[in-house]
Amino acid sequence: MAPASKAQQKAVAKYMKANYDEIKIRVSKGKKETITDYAQKQGKSLNGYINEAIDAKIERDKKEPPADNS
Repeated sequence: MAPASKAQQKAVAKYMKANYDEIKIRVSKGKKETITDYAQKQGKSLNGYINEAIDAKIERDKKEPPADNS
């Protein structure tokens, strides 16, 4: 497959900016590899796996809100 042209790269960047928000997270050294390996074993991308985990946590919390620790 030929590399993307400058016009294609620009179009993709424009699409991504218009349709997605970015969140940068930090994890302990080595944890990224662990998460990536697990995601691949599940047949998912790292991004897809993290989004699925976040969505699942939100749904669980809707059913059983976290304890109030105040």
